Amino acid sequence: KKKTVSFSSMPNDRKINSTAACISLMLEGCELKKVRSNSRMYSRFFVLDADMRSVRWEPSKKDSEKAKIEIKSVKEVRVGKKTPVLRSNGLSDQFPDECAFSIIYGDNYESLDLVASSADVVSAWVMGLRYLVSYGKHSPEAPGTGHPSLRTSWISSVFDLADLEKSGRIPVSRAVQLIKALNPGMKTSTIELKFKELQKASERPGTEVACDLFVEAYCELCTRPEIFFLLVQFSSNKEYLGVKDLLMFLEVEQGMEGVTEEKCLEIVSKYEPSKEGREKGYLAIDGFTRYLLSADCSIFDPQHRKVCQDMAQPLSHYYISSAHSACLLEDNFWGRSDISGYISALGLGCRSIELVLWDGPEGEPVVYTSPSAASCVPFRAVVGLIDQHAFTASAYPLILCLVVRCSAPQQRLAAQCLRKTLGEKLYLEPPNPVASYLPSPEELKGRILIKGKKLPPTCEDSEGEVSDEEEGWELARRLGQEDREAAEGGGRRRVRLSRELSELVSLCQAVPFQDFESSRRGQRYWEMCSFSEVEAGRFANECPAELVSYNKRFLSHIYPSPMRIDASNMNPQDFWKCGCQMVAMNYQTPGLMMDLNAGWFRQNGACGYVLRPAIMREEVSYFSANAKDSLPGVPAQLLHLKVISGQNLPKPKGSGAKGEVVEPYVCAEIHGIPADCAEHRTKTALQSGDNPIFDESLEFQINLPELAVLRFVVLDDDYIGDEFIAQYTIPFECLQPGYRHVPLQSLAGEPLPHATLFVHVAITDRRGGGKGHRRGLAGRRGRRVREYTSTKATGIKAIDEVFRTATQPLREATDLRENVQNALVSFKELCGLTPAANMKQCILTVSTWLLHSDSAPSVTLNLAEQYPPMEAQGPIPDLLRKVLTAYETMIQTSRTLIESADAVYGKLIQAQQAGMDFHKELHRIETKEGLRGRKLQKALESFAWNITVLKGQADLLKHAKAEALDNLWQIHNAGQSCGIGRNGSASPEPSRLQAPLEPIPE
Repeated sequence: KKKTVSFSSMPNDRKINSTAACISLMLEGCELKKVRSNSRMYSRFFVLDADMRSVRWEPSKKDSEKAKIEIKSVKEVRVGKKTPVLRSNGLSDQFPDECAFSIIYGDNYESLDLVASSADVVSAWVMGLRYLVSYGKHSPEAPGTGHPSLRTSWISSVFDLADLEKSGRIPVSRAVQLIKALNPGMKTSTIELKFKELQKASERPGTEVACDLFVEAYCELCTRPEIFFLLVQFSSNKEYLGVKDLLMFLEVEQGMEGVTEEKCLEIVSKYEPSKEGREKGYLAIDGFTRYLLSADCSIFDPQHRKVCQDMAQPLSHYYISSAHSACLLEDNFWGRSDISGYISALGLGCRSIELVLWDGPEGEPVVYTSPSAASCVPFRAVVGLIDQHAFTASAYPLILCLVVRCSAPQQRLAAQCLRKTLGEKLYLEPPNPVASYLPSPEELKGRILIKGKKLPPTCEDSEGEVSDEEEGWELARRLGQEDREAAEGGGRRRVRLSRELSELVSLCQAVPFQDFESSRRGQRYWEMCSFSEVEAGRFANECPAELVSYNKRFLSHIYPSPMRIDASNMNPQDFWKCGCQMVAMNYQTPGLMMDLNAGWFRQNGACGYVLRPAIMREEVSYFSANAKDSLPGVPAQLLHLKVISGQNLPKPKGSGAKGEVVEPYVCAEIHGIPADCAEHRTKTALQSGDNPIFDESLEFQINLPELAVLRFVVLDDDYIGDEFIAQYTIPFECLQPGYRHVPLQSLAGEPLPHATLFVHVAITDRRGGGKGHRRGLAGRRGRRVREYTSTKATGIKAIDEVFRTATQPLREATDLRENVQNALVSFKELCGLTPAANMKQCILTVSTWLLHSDSAPSVTLNLAEQYPPMEAQGPIPDLLRKVLTAYETMIQTSRTLIESADAVYGKLIQAQQAGMDFHKELHRIETKEGLRGRKLQKALESFAWNITVLKGQADLLKHAKAEALDNLWQIHNAGQSCGIGRNGSASPEPSRLQAPLEPIPE
C-alpha cells in the first residue's frame, strides 16, 4: 500500500510538524524508487525497523539482512541530485531535484540513491534520518514519550495565563483569539475548524478546550514544516538551535560575516517567546520562525536602505526617478487634476516632476494636463506644496520640468512665484564654462533645478521667441489651442518666452536634438534634450552604442507617447539599458512597469538617484545594450532561486464567487538587458489553502547584474484566466543570500499584511551579509574548449602593436581564474554540494562524515601552513581519496592564482594605460591614417572594446585573488570550529584578504 505525506494544511492530509511525526511515517514505511548506477529505477517499499536502528527495503534479491542500512553506518543524508548516479544524464530530466535524496553510508562511503513521489516525503525521511544519525549510539525515546519539550512548556504557560478561572479549560473563542494573536495573518475560520476536528477526534465536544487540546491545535496550526526541517538540519539536538547552532546557520547558510555569540544571544532574547529558552540561549521553532519572518532577516540588503552609492559623480551618471503627469490620479484624458499626486510622488523619492503651465482664468497660471479635467490647480498652490515636500524623502536635487503653454505676462507671475516661494533652494548659478560635466547630486543637495527653454544671448528684450518640441503639444492640439499653420506647415513650433522665466534656467537648458554627431561636436554639458518614447525607442534599437555614449555627458528626458491616453506606462528598462537618466512615468498607474520603477529606485536609500553601471560611465568603454550574451569584462552570475512556500496569500480581487480555494503559482521574472530577460514559473499548488508549498528550484544567468531586477508575481491558476494575487520587485544587487521571506505587495505597490513567500537565494560568485564581491568566480564548470577573450584590430598599426602585447597576459588571466573555478566546482560536487555552496560548508560537510563513525579514518587540516593541506593517516575509502585529491587541486590552483595574479594584473594595466595614451591623439591619428565612414566607426569601436576588455579582465583577476584569499580564511575558520584542524594558531588575519592591487581608475 502506498503511503504519502503532505505538508498541506487541508484537514484530511497529514502534516509533519515534529521529528516524531517524521519517524512515525518512517516506521509505517512508504514506496520509494531506488536508483542503480546503471541509471535504472526500481520501486521498493522502505521502512524503519521498530528498534529504529536500521532502514530496510523489500522486495530484494539480497537476503533480508543485506537489504538494510544500519543507522550508525550513515555518514550523511543529501537532499537533491548530489551524487554521480543522480547527476548522470540518463536521469536528470526524469524527476525534479527536490524529489531526490541520497544516503551515504558505510566505511566505503557508498550511496543509496532514492526518488520519492513528492518533496514532502523527501523532507520527512531526511529530517527523520538526520535526527536518528545525530543521536548515534544513544537510542532515542519513542516518539511522544519523555518530558515536555521547551515548546510544549511555553504553550502550556500561555494557556495557563488565559485560564483566568484556573479551571484547566478555556472557552474556544478565547483559544481562537489566543492562537490568532500568536500568529497574525491566520484566518479565524481555519483555527475554529482545527478545534472542531480535534474535539471530534478526541470525542470531547463543547464550548471549552483543555490544555492538551490547545497545545495540539497550536502545534498543528503554527508549525511550518519547511522551517522545522531547516531547524533540524542545524540543530545539535533536533529540538531547538543553541547559540553555536544559530551561529553556524547565520554564517554558513545566510552568508553573514563577523557573527559573534553575543549577536546570537541578542537574536534569541529578541525572538524566542519562552522565558526558559531566552534564559538558556535556545531558539526553538516558534522563535526561529519569528526571526526568519522579521526585518532582521529580510531579502532586501539593509545596506541599501540608506544611501550607499557614490553621490559625487556628475548628475548625468545617475538614473533619476521621474514623474510624467504626477498631478493626475486617474488617466490622462479622463482624470481629475489633484494636488495630492505631487505629495505622493515626492514621498516615493521622485526627483523630477513635470509641470505644464496654462493661462488661468483669473490672470494667474494654472497646472493641469487634461482637457476634460473637472478642475485645474493654481500654479502658486503647486509650488507651495513642492516647497513643503521637496526634500522630505530625499535631500538630493529636485528637477522641475516646466512645459510652458501660458502667455508671457502669466510666465512673469510664474517666475516671481518660483523665486519668492522657493527662495534659496532655487539653483540659479550660471554653468561653469571650464567644466566638462554637470555637478554631482552631493554638490546640489537641497537645491531645486528648473528645466526649460532659455532665450538666446542675442535677445535683449523682455521676451522673445524660442523653438518648442516638448511633449505638451499633443495635449494643446486636443484642447484646440495649437496654431493650425504650425501643425500643417511642418517645421519647429515657436513660442513666446519671458526673460524672467528664462533666467531661472541654469543647468537643465532644454534644446532640440539634431543628431548624435552634432551633439558630440556642439552640445554643452548643461544642455539637455527631451525624446518621445517612440523616438528614443528607435535610437535604442538602431544605434544603442551611440545613445549610451551620448548619455555619458548629457541628461536625456524620455516622455511617454501621447497615444497613451489611458496613462499606461512604457517599460523603463528599454531606456535604462541605453543609459537614459530621466524616464518619465505615470505614477498614478499601477502595474508591471511601475513595479520595475519603484523597485529599481529602492536600491540607494530610495533617494531618487541610482548610479549607472561603470561600463556606461567610463569615457572609453564598449557596451552594446542589445548584446545577446555576456559582456566583455563583466562576468555572468548565476542566480539559484528556490521558491519554497507562500504564507497568508490573499484571494485575487473580485474573485468572491469562486469560494475560498486559491490555487497559486509563482512567476520569477528577470528584467534587464535583453540577454538577461527571462521568466520561470513554479508548478501550481493545488488545494493548498492559504499556505501553499511550492518547493521548486529556478535558475537564471545574469550578464549585467547592475541593471537586473528580479520580480516575483503570485498568480491564481484559473481556467478562465490567471488572476493576480501579489508581487514584489527587487534590484538584483539588493538580494541577500540564504533563507529569506519576500514581503508581498498589492498591484498598487502597497504591503499586504503577513503575506510572504519563503525562498532560498544563492548567487554563485558572491557571498552575502551586505555587499559581497560584485565580480569573481562564477560557479559553473568551464566549457570543454576554453574560450579566451582577445583584443580586436583597429587598423592603426601603432595602436594594434600596443594591444598585441596583452594577448599572452589575457590568456594567463583566464587560465588562472578558470583553473581555480573548475577545481572549486569539482571539490564542491564531491562534497555533495552545489556550486553555490561556500568553502565553509565544504569543510563542515567533510568533518561530519569523519565525526559520525567510530572507525572513521583520521583526516586533519594542517592550519599551521598558509595553504593548509588536508592530510590522511592510514588507509582511506575511495570517495574520501577523491575528495582529498580535489581539495589538493583546489589549493594548488588557488596558490598559483594568488602568487601570479599581481604580475599578470600589472601587464594588463600597463597595456590598458598605453592604449589610453593614444586616446587623446585618436582623432589626429585617424585623419593621418585617412580613416573615415564605416572604417572609422569600426576603428573607434575596436579601440573601446580593447580598453574595456583589458580593464574588465584585470578587474576580474583582482576579485578572483581576493576570493581565493577569502576561501583560505574560510578553510582556517571552519577547520578550527569543526575540530579537524590542528596547529590552528596561525589562522590568517582578515587583513590578509585585502589583495594588494590598486583599484582601476575610471
